[in-house]
Amino acid sequence: MSLLVEVFVREPEGQRRILDVPDGVYQSGGFESWRTTVWGSEFVRSLGARFLPVLAEDDLYVEAEDVPAFQREVALLRSRLDAFAHGTQRPRTVEEHRQQIDTRLRIIEESSRKALEIGGGVLIW
Repeated sequence: MSLLVEVFVREPEGQRRILDVPDGVYQSGGFESWRTTVWGSEFVRSLGARFLPVLAEDDLYVEAEDVPAFQREVALLRSRLDAFAHGTQRPRTVEEHRQQIDTRLRIIEESSRKALEIGGGVLIW
């Protein structure tokens, strides 16, 4: 099982509508185990992250007004990518883990940019 990164908009009634993703677009936010071993890890929490650690307990809904702060959190993690790869649990080598984190951060960044452009939010579930 894999976490999915999606963009959503709020309907006038307040319901979330997840936007369609074009065929061939990779939207994985990591393995299901990453909820606790990566995004909810002590390393991520120690950096002051408040969004991604939510995944350790629940799905993450970043509302439109919170997307800029979410982007800053993701940028912080990216700026510490080497330490991030060393500081989180991994089944592979540190370099392979680093590449996996880099790929997932890129997916999250792209979804966040799209959400910001359209006034939507980001869902990781």
